Amino acid sequence: MDKAQIWQILQTISDPEIPVVSLVEMGIVREVEVEGEAVTVTITPTFAGCPAMRVMQEDIVRSLKGQGATQVQVKTQIAPAWTSDWISEEARLKLKAFGLAPPLKHDGDLNIILLDIARCPRCNSRNTRLQNNFGSTLCRSIYTCNNCKEPFEQFKAI
Repeated sequence: MDKAQIWQILQTISDPEIPVVSLVEMGIVREVEVEGEAVTVTITPTFAGCPAMRVMQEDIVRSLKGQGATQVQVKTQIAPAWTSDWISEEARLKLKAFGLAPPLKHDGDLNIILLDIARCPRCNSRNTRLQNNFGSTLCRSIYTCNNCKEPFEQFKAI
């Protein structure tokens, strides 16, 4: 099994908390190494204490072994820290279609993050208000759209 095949398999593994995007699209899978029969996949969690880490690791091992890999190791790398800028453009579109406002790209400029106004994923309005900084997971905030009156979550810019 070569790197290209492994990346293709990894592309099919959904994020356990957001099943419409893959771990690759979310920028969680950082690197793939192949040495003989040994495959090592390096991942960076969205948060150091991400509760889905074990599920992601198990899904990676199960998927690769299911496609013929005999030795699979998943390494966790926390530096550099994951950033929402690593989310692919395709994943951002999928997040919006799923009803989850994608995070603003910030290139490390924290002023942009603090001033960001969430765009409603349903009606595209910027006339929204933050309801709670803590959504259903650590990486989401809860908003309400003042135009269509619908609540929604935004993936935090990190």
